Order: sequence, then C-alpha cells, then structure tokens
Amino acid sequence: MRKKMVSILLAGMMAVSLAGCGGGGKAQEKTEEKTETKAEEKTESKAENTKSDEKTVITVWTQDRHDSEYVESKIEEFNTTNDKGIEIVLNVITDDYPNMMALAYSSGTAPDIAGVGGATSGFDLKTFVEAGIIDPLNDYIKDEEYEKVTEASKLQFEGINMINGNVYWIPTGMRSGTRIEYNKDLVEKAGYSEFPNTLDGVVELADKITKDGNGTYYGVGFTSSVPFNRWLEGTAETSGIFRYDYKTGTFNFDGYKPIIETAHKFFENGSVFPGSTSQGVDAMRAQFVEGVFGIWGNASQEAGVFTSQFPIDKFDWGVAEVPSLDGTRKGAQSIQPQKGYMMFSSSKNKDKAWEVIKYFSSEEFLKGYLEAGLYLPISSYMDGVIDKTKTGRLADFKLTDYESVYPAVPAISLEGDDYGTVIWRAIMGDVSADDAITDLNKRYNEALENDIKLGKLKRVVIQDFDPLHPGEGTIEYTE
Repeated sequence: MRKKMVSILLAGMMAVSLAGCGGGGKAQEKTEEKTETKAEEKTESKAENTKSDEKTVITVWTQDRHDSEYVESKIEEFNTTNDKGIEIVLNVITDDYPNMMALAYSSGTAPDIAGVGGATSGFDLKTFVEAGIIDPLNDYIKDEEYEKVTEASKLQFEGINMINGNVYWIPTGMRSGTRIEYNKDLVEKAGYSEFPNTLDGVVELADKITKDGNGTYYGVGFTSSVPFNRWLEGTAETSGIFRYDYKTGTFNFDGYKPIIETAHKFFENGSVFPGSTSQGVDAMRAQFVEGVFGIWGNASQEAGVFTSQFPIDKFDWGVAEVPSLDGTRKGAQSIQPQKGYMMFSSSKNKDKAWEVIKYFSSEEFLKGYLEAGLYLPISSYMDGVIDKTKTGRLADFKLTDYESVYPAVPAISLEGDDYGTVIWRAIMGDVSADDAITDLNKRYNEALENDIKLGKLKRVVIQDFDPLHPGEGTIEYTE
C-alpha cells in the first residue's frame, strides 16, 4: 500500500515538475540517474568504512550548493571530534530534488534526514506527510538547548513546516523578500539621488538609463528563471495583491492587471537588456557585474553572490526595497523560512539522526554560518549572538516590518502553465492582461474545486485575514 501511494505521489510530483520547467527530457533523466548513482556510491563507500570504526552513518541530503564549503567543513569537524559514534555523509542533490527524495523512499534508499526550506522548489509538505515519508519532530524539538537557540516553539508555520499541530522541520535561517540591486553610478548619472518607490518610477528610471547608454548599457535585466517571481511579485504583494483570497478560499488574479500593464512598459520602451529573458540567473548576474544594465532584482542571497561568487568591483551598488504601485505598503512581502531538516520515517537510526539535526541547528554551527552571510538569522537568540560586522552586505537585506510568512496556499493539481509563467508572458506582451487573468482564474479555481471534491486537499480560509499581517489570522480548513 505504501509503495502504491508513493508511486502515485511520484507520478504527480514529476508531472508538476515537468510542467513547471518545460520538461527535462533525456538530458534531465541522465542527470538524475547520475546524481542518484553518485549519491548511492558515496553512501555505500562510507557505509563500508563505518564497519571498521563502528560509527553509525547518518546520511544527509541537501539541495543547497551556495553553503556547501562551510557545511562540508563543519561536517568534517563533527566527524573527527564527536563522541556520539556518528559519521555524517552529505549528498548534494541538485536536480528534481522532491522527486528524488520520493523515489529514494519508495526504493528503500532514502537518507536519514534532508534539508528543506520554505522556498524549496516543488516540495509540498502535505504530500510528503500524507505519503508517510517523513516523521513529526514534536518530541525532539522540546530539547531545552535546541529551543533556546532555534526558538522552535515560535517558528511553526501551518502548511510550511507544520500540519495540524505536527512539526516536521524547524528553520534556522531566513531569506529576505526580494530587493532591488542597482548600479549607483548609472542611477546617479540618470539624475536620481534615490531609487524610486513606485513601479512607474522604476520604468521611467530604466528608460533614462537606457537612453544614456545609447546601446552600450540598458536600464533593467531579467532572466529566464522565474522572472516574474524574482522581484515583480514582491511589488504586487506590497501593493496588496496576492493570488489567493484567504477570506473566500479561492484564487483571484484580478489585481495583477496594473502590475502587468506597467511592467510591460519596460519592453515597450526598449529598456530591457537584449537577450536577458533567455539567459539563466548566473549569466545575468555576470552581466550586471559588468555594468551592462543598471537594475536587477533578487533576495538576500545576492549579498554573498556579489561579494564572492560575482564580486562587484567596477561600480558602487545599492540595495533598495521593491517599489509598490503607488509608493505605499498595502500588503506584506512574502519571506521564506529556510535551512531546516526533516527526518525520513524509514531511518533506522532516528535518535542519532536527531543528533545531526541538532548539530546543524546548534549555536556553534549557526554562528559561523550566519556570520558568513549565508542566510539572515531567524531566531532572536542567534540575531543577538552573531557578529554583524562580519556579515558584509547582508545587512542591506535586513527584514522590514512589512515582511511576513504567508500561510501555505493550497497545492493544487494544476494543468498547464503556472501563474508566474502566464503573468510573465503577459508582461512581455505575448498575451493580453485580461486574457491571462481570465485563464488563471479559471484553471486555478477549477483545479482547486476538483482537488477538494476528490479529497486531495481542503480549502484554506482566514476570515480575519490582514494582508499586512498574513500570519496572524485564524486558519480554517473547509471542504
């Protein structure tokens, strides 16, 4: 029965994943096969070595690459110094992460624990819980030292890391909402002493930068990777626009029309760096660093990227809050709790797996991690412990009073392109705003009602929902 359920889960998740990324084809299949084989070989090798030194191997999967140097160094330190008889084996799974976890569970090769965050692409907590893949950590997180450092009792978000009172992972870091990173030299040359706080103002600035560049540099750069969600969705959220109406428990995309029509002017004016919409994120970061466009948008990970991965040394760069439609804040900008670890139900060494989770969540581990600027601190305890002079430009991404974690939106079985893809097509002018909105309202709500009818999910309703404080309302689950 369990294998049947996981097979259904895997098929559904693969369909969603392929729809979201346009399909992976044979190249993706080869990548997944290579990744899985490499993970198995590494685990088997470590397991053989374990027999001689009588240590228990705890396997850990993660999708993160940006912090691998620090994490691997701390794992090596733990493996050589711990007195718990534990050896940690880390595998970085970069492709199709949720599907790989489901596949490993169904085949009996799952890790003991796996890293997860609120923004882990394709991961749906409810699906994993209902399939019995992961165990709740309620009893473990009562540990006094763990609670002191993580403040676990305060960091429980329905549908994100908790379902019906059962907690499956605790975040140890936070990614900010999106910000605007901009070339100060180009902005000042265009006659601006401050970055605009309205979307129309940013459109005008991008136009002026482009005209100043006269074909040598442009106003704004985008990317082929979730271009709408990267920063324009933050503009919508802070303008009080959100895809799900929590009060009625339905999807509603009507409010996106002015966002679409205003952002379309970037393309009408020729302010977008040519070819940027077909380039990946790193390719566009590299172009921004070279000064070929003036405006870029992304969250707090850019602090580290533009310090070490693609260091900016040709100009001064600034960080501004995303603009809203009219310069005021009518809604919270979505932020995501990050860097937690969930325990697989198939683990044969759960108490020792917990010791590894506890180590990754310890003050010793997190102090260096957060001071390296890899994430913002999420607990007030760690925020007070770290030396913020060491975090560099991460200070420019500190959380604002209007950023908040939204309750999880129902994970529907959607057919066709997702909202970010459709809205971006409308911004580029490939489809009208009205047609895009009509299509999204129809498909999303049909999928919602069908999933409710089939018993796959329940409607999320918050009668007292406040868009500026989305996490403070009373959540109800209805048929």
